[in-house]
Amino acid sequence: MSYCLNPHCTHPQNSDDSKFCLTCGAKLLLRERYRAIKPIGFGGFGKTFLAIDEDKPSRPPCVIKQFFPQTQGSQNTAKAVELFHQEAVRLDQLGKHPQIPDLLAHFEQDKNLYLVQEYIEGENLEQELSRNDTFNEAKIRQLLDDLLPVLQFIHTHQVIHRDIKPANIIRRSASPTHTSSIGTFPGQLVLVDFGAAKVVTTTQLPLMGTVIGSPEYIAPEQTRGQAVYASDIYSLGVTCIHLLTQVSPFDLFDINEDRWIWRDYLKGQPFSAQLGRVLDKMLMTIPSQRYQTPVQVLNDLHPDGIPANVMGNIQLHSTSSTVSPNVTPTRKPTPSPSVASTPKTTSVQTSAPLSRQTPVKPQRVTPKQAPSWSCLYTLKGHRSAVTSLAFSSTEDILASGSQDQTIEIWQLERGKRWYTLTGHTNWVTSIAISPNGEILASGSRDRTIEIWDLKKGKRWYTLTGHQDGVEVVAFSPKGEVLASGSRDHTIEIWDMKKGKRWYTLSGHSDRIYGLAFSPDGRMLASGSKDNTVRLWDLQKARELDRLEDHSDWVRSVAFRSDGQQLASGSRDGMIKLWQPQGQRWTVQRTLRADQSDVFSIAYSPNGQLLASGNQHGIDLWDVHNGTLLETLTEHSSDILFVTFCHKGLRLASGSYDGTVKVWQR
Repeated sequence: MSYCLNPHCTHPQNSDDSKFCLTCGAKLLLRERYRAIKPIGFGGFGKTFLAIDEDKPSRPPCVIKQFFPQTQGSQNTAKAVELFHQEAVRLDQLGKHPQIPDLLAHFEQDKNLYLVQEYIEGENLEQELSRNDTFNEAKIRQLLDDLLPVLQFIHTHQVIHRDIKPANIIRRSASPTHTSSIGTFPGQLVLVDFGAAKVVTTTQLPLMGTVIGSPEYIAPEQTRGQAVYASDIYSLGVTCIHLLTQVSPFDLFDINEDRWIWRDYLKGQPFSAQLGRVLDKMLMTIPSQRYQTPVQVLNDLHPDGIPANVMGNIQLHSTSSTVSPNVTPTRKPTPSPSVASTPKTTSVQTSAPLSRQTPVKPQRVTPKQAPSWSCLYTLKGHRSAVTSLAFSSTEDILASGSQDQTIEIWQLERGKRWYTLTGHTNWVTSIAISPNGEILASGSRDRTIEIWDLKKGKRWYTLTGHQDGVEVVAFSPKGEVLASGSRDHTIEIWDMKKGKRWYTLSGHSDRIYGLAFSPDGRMLASGSKDNTVRLWDLQKARELDRLEDHSDWVRSVAFRSDGQQLASGSRDGMIKLWQPQGQRWTVQRTLRADQSDVFSIAYSPNGQLLASGNQHGIDLWDVHNGTLLETLTEHSSDILFVTFCHKGLRLASGSYDGTVKVWQR
């Protein structure tokens, strides 16, 4: 159906192929390309329509905002015109962020103003709340992790949103159809409606201005026309307590006692005191007592260190955009080794909005020796973080997977890229090469596992079945079986001869990050966000043992080549070395350089060394006595993956800095 945009048309519905309205004769195509399909919103100053872009072969959906004030000539109309133009300017400036709609067009036609922007398919959080029950603590934490980096992005562009509320936050239900946004995925939260946004100059003092925003959610200073950056943090806090309680924010504040009483409406649901303190500080009435920057909120939200994926979002979008001169994007320094003492300081310290951010250097265990491994190659080609690596059995090929949704195949003798594999629609989180070197498997946040023919450089087939993103894939020693771990808390076992799912292992209560087959292929180890390592009997498809000595996420697991030792690396900063004692596995030794996140671990083929990747570099450990031998520090950001080649003469590392380094002793 085509919908006529003439505000005075009495019968606006028309057929799909009509060029002019059959009732009033108005043009149905804006700029000869945008066709309105149906209205999806309206207000005192115009309407919003779902539309399609007929200029593109795929005819992707988009949104048309039409401005036609009902009270012409008033002061309110002049302000509305200003805000309408302002929204276009803000979207043009900020819309390259994957969690902000792209501006597609802004123009005047038939004496009406129009703004065309990216269509975000999904429900806003107000709709989601009305359809489902209240949010729990986990969903609030995820919301903050998703949106605080977006606020950091717009604030570094000197923009205050001024209207953050559940109705202006949309959860994507599908990946976008146009290609200008990078890093999008279903379930992602998108911040919309920048019509109320305000630009702040570096010298501007707080002045009285127009009160803009939704009364239930705006900060006290904003009601007096003096919005500051911290006003957005206040509105996000109010959004959180509304989603937790399903109660109007007006009713969550006791004016007689001058305090928030949102905890009284939690309906008995469990809620941590730590998150409560974070929300209370976001909701402080006096702006100076509130968090001043989104990163400060994240620091308190994650006292053990901001997760790498969240910090990566802040780094990626602050360094890939034009930032105001007085803003330094977050970056972790590479500290020099010092005496063993382990205060946990992976967080970023900020003292004022948009001020220079200076991380505190953590003290670490001093390595025994200077580095004996040197960087042979630095491989550049990925546009984002490198999440996984795999050597071929012949050791002449290295594959790397990235958050840029691609897999690069590198020829190591030349130190150059050979070809690129594309097809995933979200981050490539893990890759593995079969023992015979002929097949590459890749897992992605798009919930699929792609099977590639490495000889031909082409996709062979796709494995589907996980209900959420795939975090890790691993081949069995003979290559007949592939295991995959997912955010859906399950492990799928795939028969590679048939290209089909064999069976499912269930038992973890949270997402799976690490998988490793025992050398004989009879056992599988898995590490999870539920802080446990589990051992599985693959012949009987049952759990053998549950290892519960970690206090935080287990990100990586690895078997020693003799099968008599298992290593697990965790977000708690520890590497546990486990050994079998009868029917159980017990901790033999704990390795710890400091308290920073251990992202990846790998044994050398002879079992004498263990490599671990963290925010400081690559640590190399003597497995027999637990000594930190050396630390390799040439990457400029977190080391997300480490792996030895099959002969052990080379080591490869992938980093958040987007590079792959190949090291040689």
